[in-house]
Amino acid sequence: MKYITFTVPCYNSAAYMRNCVDSLLPGGEDVEIVIVNDGSKDETLAIANEYAEAYPSIVRVIDKPNGGHGSGVNAGLKIAQGLYYKVVDSDDWVNGEAYAKLLAAIKKHVEESASPDLYIVNYVYEHVADNTSYVSGYRKNFTPEQFNDWTKVNPFRYSSMLLMHALVYRTDVLREQCKLELPEHTFYVDDIFSYNPLPFTKSVYYLDIDFYRYFIGRADQSVNIVNMVKRYEMQIRVMLAMTDAWSYDDICAQKKGLKKYMFHAIGNYLCTTLLFICAEDSPERRAAYKEMWRHIKERDPKLYRKLKYRTYAVFATLLPWKLRGKLLVFGYKVLCKRVKLG
Repeated sequence: MKYITFTVPCYNSAAYMRNCVDSLLPGGEDVEIVIVNDGSKDETLAIANEYAEAYPSIVRVIDKPNGGHGSGVNAGLKIAQGLYYKVVDSDDWVNGEAYAKLLAAIKKHVEESASPDLYIVNYVYEHVADNTSYVSGYRKNFTPEQFNDWTKVNPFRYSSMLLMHALVYRTDVLREQCKLELPEHTFYVDDIFSYNPLPFTKSVYYLDIDFYRYFIGRADQSVNIVNMVKRYEMQIRVMLAMTDAWSYDDICAQKKGLKKYMFHAIGNYLCTTLLFICAEDSPERRAAYKEMWRHIKERDPKLYRKLKYRTYAVFATLLPWKLRGKLLVFGYKVLCKRVKLG
């Protein structure tokens, strides 16, 4: 039985993908590793095929035209054989000790017929340049080593979020229930992955282990603020994919803990989107901003009012454009300084 399918989306990843794949191989026959070559122009495909030849019962390769990160996630999910599904980016890796604990927990729960819909683990920002790290965990929100149905969740504060790095979904939750399909040629689709499937997760289990290691240091990373500002249209696309997925009434119908978290999360995603748009000024950006709000208001007036007047974003939406941009950029830089992000 394959307990976890790890999908590794790769685009020109030859310089660092071995570290990622090597960190996943200790799972042995309990896992499958799907390496998705997303139209790379370097030796990525050759390296992927090398692993598939060496580990034919563990490693599978998908070679496809370039479609972006979401396309790679979709391709892996489509063929996944594992009970659970986990995305590991090609420049990231997993901790061996935590990996063993996650697999042991999954096996135990399978034997007890008590498998949750979602495992939550900690992730670590690894700053390779100065060999420091920052752990992002959830012990303030969830009781470790315990099942819950979203009724016993402590509120998330400020920028604390459930990111893709922390989430290990049951494959059937994503594929059959949520029917997840991420947009192609779009950055930041991990926000959709971290938000849209949540109402389908009826049982959640938190493991207080520092499992996922997130590489910080490349100039071309999507969290680099220069790149973020340029890609504002992509972030709007992602934001609307989330507001279209769950209405105000849908969110209110969830268990108390999940309801609070989803409103918290969508408010934070809005703040991020406003940062992308308002960090610079142009007629195109102002038009895109108005169109985003028009779309949300027409589709769901109640969610529109919630987002515009009863979230953290209210402090930005009421300010003049240039002051709004300065405030949002300042806030992002404070967050970056805290975790050394970007």
